Amino acid sequence: MLITNPLQLEESLNEVAGFKHRHIGEVLCHESVITPAQLKIALDHQINEGGHARLGSVLRTLGYATDDQIRSALSQCLQVPYVKLGGFQITDEIISSIPAEFARAKLVIPIYAYRDRLVVAMDDPSDSETLSMLNFLSEKVVTPVISTADDIELAISSYYGSSDIEEVLKSIPLVSKSSGWEAQQAIKLASDKPTVRLVHNLIADAVTRRASDIHIRPKEHMVDILYRIDGSLIKIRSFERQMLSAAVARIKIISGMNIAEHRLPQDGRTKIMVKGNTVDLRISLMPTIHGESVVLRLLDLSASLKSISDIGFSESDQHIFSQLVSKSSGLILVTGPTGSGKSTTLYAALQSIKEREINIVTVEDPVEYHIDDILQIQVNQTIGFTFAKALRNILRHDPDAIMIGEVRDKETAKMAVESSLTGHLVLSTLHTNSAASTVTRLLEIGVPAYLLNATLSAVLAQRLVKRNCKHCLAEEDVKPFVRKALALDEKEVFYRGKGCEKCHGTGYQGRLAVYELMQIDSDLRELIHAEVNINEIEQVAVKNGMTPLTDNALAVARSRDTSLEEVYRIRLM
Repeated sequence: MLITNPLQLEESLNEVAGFKHRHIGEVLCHESVITPAQLKIALDHQINEGGHARLGSVLRTLGYATDDQIRSALSQCLQVPYVKLGGFQITDEIISSIPAEFARAKLVIPIYAYRDRLVVAMDDPSDSETLSMLNFLSEKVVTPVISTADDIELAISSYYGSSDIEEVLKSIPLVSKSSGWEAQQAIKLASDKPTVRLVHNLIADAVTRRASDIHIRPKEHMVDILYRIDGSLIKIRSFERQMLSAAVARIKIISGMNIAEHRLPQDGRTKIMVKGNTVDLRISLMPTIHGESVVLRLLDLSASLKSISDIGFSESDQHIFSQLVSKSSGLILVTGPTGSGKSTTLYAALQSIKEREINIVTVEDPVEYHIDDILQIQVNQTIGFTFAKALRNILRHDPDAIMIGEVRDKETAKMAVESSLTGHLVLSTLHTNSAASTVTRLLEIGVPAYLLNATLSAVLAQRLVKRNCKHCLAEEDVKPFVRKALALDEKEVFYRGKGCEKCHGTGYQGRLAVYELMQIDSDLRELIHAEVNINEIEQVAVKNGMTPLTDNALAVARSRDTSLEEVYRIRLM
């Protein structure tokens, strides 16, 4: 039984269940979640992996069972309630019974006190060592319940985060700003355990919530913490301004910034370990009238790279793109604004072509993902090591394929085109709105039309739209002006998430790419000249098979994967 609130939990705890050992595979077969044949495949896979992986993890990896189905079956095997934590309001008294560090390290959280028992949600209730430690730390009889790792991590983030802030506040004496205390003590406090833990836990919580950025935004009396999740800024919590100096000083120390400088913007970067994974931090600090504002960009270096099949191409476009990147020469550009997934697409292409045993060199600012068997170069503007300068040296390093992080100027653009002309496959990004406007942009910055005509293979313009949360999908209330702008019938129905615990109330969970892929064929090459018009290029491209980006996004909305609101936001018309 799935338990979603305290009343159901009490009823379950009152039941005296006779324990009967059952294997998780047996339970899943009995409930028709998996077939006996699939169970045998999973068991063989488990043996081949050395027997260390749990069967549930193997079944999930193979796609035979969902996390919910596995947890439900495990609940039956262990005779332990399966609990969804969204329906529980955990009191400060309950939370304080288990230290935050232990809860994070062991992925456990106390959720309820019932009679003489402390109910603790665990990812693995069969872990007897952790259970013994919980009994010792809480000085109570612990009753375990099972929950998902995501649920537990989210609850830890929500309930222990405020206690971290309180602990830091207690360590800061209440003095007036005029005493100069903040400036004198910031460095000392930056190294104190509560401040170190606060900053680390902010980053860990952001990783748990799949945030791409952390914003520390000072106001007159308070400081707001916001996470950018799936492209939206979500306010997580606030704290008093008196602890801003200590938090900012800590961030400056770990990122190599000048801790004594408060009047100028600063940039820094560092790496931090979160739950065994390396997270790269790119940090921007900006002085404001209320104090120093900080933005931390998070990049999980251990995250698995996508393949071309994961980008979201249609079957025909995937075939075209794969064929293009398999060529030995040509220029392929991926365009769109910042945060539109351009780098992800380029890395997917690199993953595809590195299997050909060729020499691949990248020039990036910064290097976002580390890939084995590829030479990756970081540009350094402060010493004059620019994209163009790096390219000149790369050509003497016998490359077969070159990836340029971004075409920013005329010199880099000409080098990219000339590299392609001399028999290299060149992939890069450019900031333009559409595939057609990329041609005119390159001509405007000074790339000769005859060079562009001879080298440009394709342009992929893309955007990221928020993916509807499948757990709370409901009919979308579409505004009339949105229908009018997209030329849609009033009766056509669209869907979006209404908000639930799974998506933090946003209605969205993750993002996906929408795009237009313009392959440069003979008809388009005839149009590439100094006086070319964007509309001409687009009309010919559509006539020859290109699906415009807005139409592609509409198709995604019609399949219920995103909302019409998102289509309207990224439309090109």
